[in-house]
This record gives sequence, structure tokens and C-alpha cells, in this order.
Amino acid sequence: MHVPDGFIDAPTSAVTGVLAAGAIAVSLRGARRELDERTAPLAGLVAAFIFAVQMLNFPVAAGTSGHLLGGALAAILVGPYTGVLCVSVVLLMQGVLFADGGLTALGVNVTDMAVVTSVVAYAVFRGLLAVLPRGRGSVTAAAFVAALLSVPAAAVAFTLIYAVGGTTDVALGKVATAMIGVHVLIGIGEAVITALTVSAVIAVRPDLVHGARGLQQRLKLRVNGELVDAPAPRTPAPEADPAPARAGDAPVAARTSRRTLWLTGLAASLVLAGVVSFYASANPDGLEKVAHDQGIDAKAREHTSAGSPLADYGVRDVEDARLSGGLAGVIGVGVTVVAGSAVFWAVRRRRESEVCAPDTVL
Repeated sequence: MHVPDGFIDAPTSAVTGVLAAGAIAVSLRGARRELDERTAPLAGLVAAFIFAVQMLNFPVAAGTSGHLLGGALAAILVGPYTGVLCVSVVLLMQGVLFADGGLTALGVNVTDMAVVTSVVAYAVFRGLLAVLPRGRGSVTAAAFVAALLSVPAAAVAFTLIYAVGGTTDVALGKVATAMIGVHVLIGIGEAVITALTVSAVIAVRPDLVHGARGLQQRLKLRVNGELVDAPAPRTPAPEADPAPARAGDAPVAARTSRRTLWLTGLAASLVLAGVVSFYASANPDGLEKVAHDQGIDAKAREHTSAGSPLADYGVRDVEDARLSGGLAGVIGVGVTVVAGSAVFWAVRRRRESEVCAPDTVL
């Protein structure tokens, strides 16, 4: 759903740019409360994983494809504020390096794909958890529904933005019907990817999933016929694998070290972007299809970064299509994980400096 240059007029693009900047500023402050020494590295990985999976367009219907938006996944894994930042980093990398999503439309894309999806998904997610039974299954189910609803919500947001500043004269009803209809279908794919990923992380490190915090119940042991609270699980060293359990110890919740999880996630992202992406659907995504069918793209302009060596997710002068796309994907994952990690490291350092700063005496 990357909006290119020319779909939305300059005044509306400027307003959404201000809104996006404000949302990012708020998210930077909010992320200080969400990130710590354990979760900050995961946030950079989440951004890289979203970049990789967005390269995997899946077929939907009638010559249309869809791809992950990622707001729901990021919000549930690392928190809504950090989630907005994750998707924003991805959109910036895509726009500047890969000519995907217009630079003048960056505010539109951040507002639509980062802010709306993260906020809607997390609100739905928390609402469902309030009424569902406590447990990992409930987290996965809530993640599925939240992701499913976040995609048509983004389609509605685009329709509203188009209603205010669209550059072509197309009936709003037609745009809304087409956008929401196809993105409901795309939302199913988003929901499956989000639920599977959240479930996989919960299975190995539930303590690192922001949306699962506070859901773990204390282990009970039966002693002399009565149920009593078990001793608190031992916490593994920050960068070491959990120590093997000994007789009489309570179970260790974290069965995979953060380093192992991070390396596994990075390897998966590289494989998805560097290898699996070659087999992605070549059909236009939901917005491209609607724009072409309804005439929204009549005034679309060439991307400012069209001359980038990585434009259109290929490496210039590499003739082999498989190798060109694979290299571009690997470069994109690398750049995104570095950029994202740098942002979240800075946010975490700012939090630490605020916590450690001595009180000011007036």
C-alpha cells in the first residue's frame, strides 16, 4: 500500500507530513518506556523482518497481490510506540533506497501504514485480551484479529486522505469500495503472518513479547495435598543460554537466549529477502490494482529515487534477475537492521540518561 508521488496533492501531503512527524515525536517519547536492554535489540530485528516479509507479495484474487504492512506485528511484539517507529524506519529505507513509496508521500505512508495500523491493531489486541482467558493461545488469537482489522483500517485511512487531497476526479464511493474490498482479503494474509510470528516468539521467549506481558501465571506445586506457589523462575544471563535445570528447580521460562533469537531472526529475514522473495507474486498489490482500475494513478509521477542503484528491489548492472533481487533484499535487510538498531539504541540510551540523571535542585 505504498502511495507513490502524485496520488495526493502537495498541501495534503504536507499536512500528513506534519502529522507523521508529530506521531514519530510522540512515539520516540513513548518508546523510552517500552524499550530496555532486552527489547531494544529485538526492535531493530523486527524492523528488518518487516522489510523482508514486505518483499513477499502473496496472490489475493483477480490478478491482485498483497504484502504485510507490519504495524500489528510490530506493536504486539515491541509495543505500539516502538511499532510505529519500526514501520517508519522500513518506509524510509524503502522510499530512499528502493524507490518504493513516494518521498513527497512519505508522510501519507507513515500516517497510513505505520500510525493507523499500529494504533488500530494494538487497541483491538488489548481489547480482546481484556475479555479472553489468560494464556498464550489468547495472545495469538488476539494478534490474528488485530492484524486482520488493521489492514482495512489502513485502506479506510487512505480513502479519507484521498477524499481530501486526491489529484484525480474519481468517485469516492468507488475508491472506498475497491480499497476496502481488496484489503479485507489482504488482511487475512496479514493476520496469518502476524499470528504465526507472534506464536513462534512466544514459544521460545514469551518474556520478550510486549503484548504478552502480565499474562503469565505463577506456577503451582502440590505439597502435602495443597497447591502452593512455586519459586520464581531463574532468569538467564543477558547474553547467555539459560542454565540447564536442576532437580527441584522451577522451570526456566526463557528457553532461548536473546542472542540466539536475534541471530535466528536475522537469518530468517535474510533468507526471506534474499531467496524466497524471488518466488513472490508479480501481480500489482491492492493499491496499485485499485489505482489502475479506477484511474487514481493518472497523475502519478516518477519516483525521485528512480535512479537509485537499488531501485525496484534490484541491483543495477547485475543482469541475473534472481541474483539482483536477492542481493537487493539482503542489502535492504542489513541497512534496515542497522538503521533500526541505531534508532532504538539511541532511544534506550536517552531513557537510561533520564533515569540516572541527578535531580535538579532549584
